[in-house]
Amino acid sequence: MTSQHPLHSLEFDTAFTAQLPADPSTVNRSRQVFGACFSRVEPAQVAAPQLVAYAPEMAMTLGLTPEICATSAFADVFAGKELRPGMDPHATCYGGHQFGHWAGQLGDGRAINLGEVRDDAGQRQMLQLKGAGPTPYSRSADGLAVLRSSVREFLCSEAMHHLGVPTTRSLSLVLSGEDVVRDMFYDGHPRPEPGAIVCRVAPSFIRFGNFEIFSARGDPANLRRLLDFTIRTQFPALGEPSEAAYVAFMAEVCRLTAEMVVHWARVGFVHGVMNTDNMSILGLTIDYGPYGWLDNFDINWTPNTTDASQRRYRFGQQGQVALWNLFRLAEAIYPLVGESGPLEEALNVFKTTYDQGWRAMMVGKLGLSSHDGEHDQKLLAELLATLSAVETDMTIFFRRLARVPVEGDLSDDAAMELFQDAFYVDEQLTQEHRQRVGGWMRDYQRRLRQQSVDDATRSQRMNAVNPKYVLRNYVAQLAIDDAEQGDFGKVRELLTLLRRPYDEQPEHAQYAGRRPDWARNRPGCSMLSCSS
Repeated sequence: MTSQHPLHSLEFDTAFTAQLPADPSTVNRSRQVFGACFSRVEPAQVAAPQLVAYAPEMAMTLGLTPEICATSAFADVFAGKELRPGMDPHATCYGGHQFGHWAGQLGDGRAINLGEVRDDAGQRQMLQLKGAGPTPYSRSADGLAVLRSSVREFLCSEAMHHLGVPTTRSLSLVLSGEDVVRDMFYDGHPRPEPGAIVCRVAPSFIRFGNFEIFSARGDPANLRRLLDFTIRTQFPALGEPSEAAYVAFMAEVCRLTAEMVVHWARVGFVHGVMNTDNMSILGLTIDYGPYGWLDNFDINWTPNTTDASQRRYRFGQQGQVALWNLFRLAEAIYPLVGESGPLEEALNVFKTTYDQGWRAMMVGKLGLSSHDGEHDQKLLAELLATLSAVETDMTIFFRRLARVPVEGDLSDDAAMELFQDAFYVDEQLTQEHRQRVGGWMRDYQRRLRQQSVDDATRSQRMNAVNPKYVLRNYVAQLAIDDAEQGDFGKVRELLTLLRRPYDEQPEHAQYAGRRPDWARNRPGCSMLSCSS
């Protein structure tokens, strides 16, 4: 008798490949692909898969128990070494605007979709391997990924989910058992690094660029097929595909995108590479490359070394860039609508949702019950200016704000003492700045006294939206340093920590402090390259 395979319960049934046009060629080499939504391609065979970590909640959602995840079969499947019945491995074709310029065909260059399964709620989930080998869209690259970038992707996906930010998820992180050569700084010094594969999970990985490529190539038939499929599978509440449904789709994508970017602002997240090919039609954070969290509050900070001079994707411009990207999506589906007016109205949904969402988000971060018009606008403006005036840790500042008492005006000294741990450079804390912080705190206390909420209730509400723990780049780098030496303890420790980012967790308090001075300019601890 033969025992059942540990992953026998995963039943694959992939609507995407069943209902959309396939690339007729199976030649797996870098090339232009026309008239197709995807190309079938199998993952590269790897030498010795080894599980680094898996996300327990995601695994349970897919019906995979801890015992299953501990098997060698689990590592083999999610490294791409073994294909299960029903899998239909494929890479999708899309284009995109990169740094504001049309880049033509891009596609899944190092991502291979294994297929769709049903989760415990009956929803389809696509399982995708990142770093599983070359595809026709690899543009002469190897399609592989290294451990350091894979650790960042794996941890950040789950960190964002538990922060309440819309995101793709991660199921597993597996070593391939083979080295991959990378030039981390693009400075002519490549070196071999451990290879790794992340299994990503989302209801769909369709991006703005999937529509852009068909529109740019003058292929309205396949543009319509893809949009009709997307509406039927991802937006069924919009009804059967029609011109009205296309406009409603555009409005819904605008709403979801605005909500996502507001969440980014709430937790101080900077995506770093908001190209249209990295924008999900479901409003999910996707493609964790050179991302970062603000340490000191700086609206002009970008984590992407490629963006260091232009700063197109800086923290304070993410809303504007998201809207610019949505305009490109509207232009892509315009041939199916034929009128600009309805699409312009749909685009207005972004601004309305974003503006209202941003105010509500800031009201929540400050522990207020509502937004009190012009007075609160001035309070917020002065807060942001004060945070920017000196290097102030955003995460620590807002977490400490919950401790400000309603009664008894704080003196300048008391205010500074309360927030001392949030300041990076003592020399910047001039008498003038101390007075500015104290003055704002007293204005804030007077505003709090206008609402009938006690300190304990307000503190609890604020701590539910202002995290104590985020995946600071230097913390991720510490885990990477250990992992590259074969010690995965810190990766697993951080995964456990980041599953409860709003809880105090005193046993992990060392990860709640501001970025240490040694990490200010160390590679991997501040800005990142696309290879990081």
